[in-house]
Amino acid sequence: MPHSHQPTGNDAYLWPNDADKEYLTHKSLELLEQIEATGSISRAAKQIKLSYKAAWDVVDAMNNLSERPLVVCSAGEQEGGGTRLTDFGRDTVYTWRRMQIEYQRYMSRVSQGVEHFADIDRLLRAVAVKTSARNQFHGRIKSLEYGAVNSTLTLDLGRGLEIVASINTDCVEEMQLSPGKNAMALIKSSFVLLSLEPNLRVSARNQLHGKLVSIIPGPINSEVKLYLSGDRTLTATVTNESITELGLAPGQPCTALIKASHVIVIAT
Repeated sequence: MPHSHQPTGNDAYLWPNDADKEYLTHKSLELLEQIEATGSISRAAKQIKLSYKAAWDVVDAMNNLSERPLVVCSAGEQEGGGTRLTDFGRDTVYTWRRMQIEYQRYMSRVSQGVEHFADIDRLLRAVAVKTSARNQFHGRIKSLEYGAVNSTLTLDLGRGLEIVASINTDCVEEMQLSPGKNAMALIKSSFVLLSLEPNLRVSARNQLHGKLVSIIPGPINSEVKLYLSGDRTLTATVTNESITELGLAPGQPCTALIKASHVIVIAT
């Protein structure tokens, strides 16, 4: 969403907030619209700049998770068969579009006279994300290197803090990730390794330096909090045995090691 107090139809979207409807995303519903318009998954994918494989993955995911099929195919498209929406699929798209229109009207009213509305709106969306990952960081995509299977994304969190993530290239395409766009990085606390050595030669792409601020003990594992630059806090789950062996204590300089493949990225 751009920094404007007047959201437009292309700037903000209302997302279903139902655990049973998590398969419904803006890109998925755009694909449904194009399938209805073109009668073909291949043509629909071209219209919204998805690969043929990525489009089929989206359709399969929607059909697998929906209570009723949304898309049906009469035969393989390569043999001249067609693809169409079911009545339920058409009703889903129609309802979603109506929701977007009403949402835009609502957002236009709410944003009037609110300074930094876009930043506040983005924060509220991030807070509303339900996830088991203890670490959630919002930033802007700095760079994106495409690969045949996986792509490498660098997320700029501000004040010199960056996180590198390795993401399936099809997912990059589906989420329309690109440099300059906002995104959120999710990292499970159990994926964070800690070291008192600041410059280790390891394969982990992310080495975040900070200060250990607290250790909350548990029966087997303890929760360790690391204060990073930019007023960010990183949480790690570490075995009590490892804490003793490393001699971890509050106040120490500490480095967090995180593999790029352990970073989950969400488009925001």
